[in-house]
Amino acid sequence: MEKSNLSHKELILSILYYNKSHSIADLSIKTRKSIPSISKIINELYFNQIITEDGYAPSTGGRRPTTYKINSKLNKYILSIAIDQHYSRAVIFDLSNEARTPVFEVESNLNNPDTAFQHIIDLIKKTLEHDNYSSDNVLGIGISMPGFVDSKQGTNGSYKDKHGNLYHIKREIENRFQIPTFLENDSTAIAIAEQYFGKAKDISHALVINIGWGVGLGIIVDNKLFRGYSGYAGEFSHIPLSDSDKLCSCGKRGCLEVEASLSAAVQFAEERLQNGENSILSQQLTNDKPGNSRFLIQSALDGDQLAVFALAKSGYMLGKGIATLIHILNPQRIILSGRGSQAGSILMPQIQTAINEFCIPKIAQNTVIKVSDLTDKAQLIGSACIVLEYSLSKFAHLTNQ
Repeated sequence: MEKSNLSHKELILSILYYNKSHSIADLSIKTRKSIPSISKIINELYFNQIITEDGYAPSTGGRRPTTYKINSKLNKYILSIAIDQHYSRAVIFDLSNEARTPVFEVESNLNNPDTAFQHIIDLIKKTLEHDNYSSDNVLGIGISMPGFVDSKQGTNGSYKDKHGNLYHIKREIENRFQIPTFLENDSTAIAIAEQYFGKAKDISHALVINIGWGVGLGIIVDNKLFRGYSGYAGEFSHIPLSDSDKLCSCGKRGCLEVEASLSAAVQFAEERLQNGENSILSQQLTNDKPGNSRFLIQSALDGDQLAVFALAKSGYMLGKGIATLIHILNPQRIILSGRGSQAGSILMPQIQTAINEFCIPKIAQNTVIKVSDLTDKAQLIGSACIVLEYSLSKFAHLTNQ
């Protein structure tokens, strides 16, 4: 949603949601509206108990101004769903962006659409039942998932059956729970989280790499999320940079994904184990288990040499892809995010090696690469942000009296 299309009240709530606490003077500067105009809106929001006082701003020489934040005790919440190829996770956030439930998780293999959909439905039920949440107090459900997601239509074009539940996941969940539901691509959601709460905050030109079972990309240009003409910009996984003859999940050969993803690292480790290599991975890394990537990352962080080598190999190919992006987009910052960012200390040296090898130094030296500190929380945070963006008008007209 373009910020220029928001009412003044919606814009103020958006700023407070993403920045926690502001004074009237700060809000006046950010909105480019007069202090009397902002004061009037703040007084109305405060009267309706949508916002509360949050102490005083640091002194600048005179009287310390009062700061305001969104009221964490509002009886309105956001249900956030993060789906990847093997797992679905859910959590309830309040409107000050604090988690109100544990993060619930279920296996939901997207290669089995009907079964996966039912697992997602069960997950939503479990999360809502945790503390009797319902359509009365849940502002919306935000869902992010991999695939060719059309956020406007609420469909996932990666599923050829246009009558299937996962193709129409927004509609089907909305119908079942009678709660407004919003859908977004997983890498886009992660980029939104990094832009507002993570390492891309206040960075005008940034690339957010979603390291997961595949390799996704969110693109931020001039402080705005870039989606491309059809909304599918960022299919980083399928840049043909690999010399491997392995078939990609998209049905093509040569895609970056077959060597740079967590799936590729797991597969490489499995092949080495089958050839007799000794590793702690031999205890659990079998039978294509969904948890294999987690075990691989943890084993690498614990110093297992096969796990380290498998991730480093993927890191080098990832760096080769990033070098291509640097040449094309010349970003100010690149953020490694998603599940695989937990292995950032192992991936970074290999990424930098590839950039040194493949990038023109004059271009590369202006790009800084950072590892996210949101890690696997980024997608859940991004899914919540999606609901907030589409629900600002409803939010602005709430009352807590």
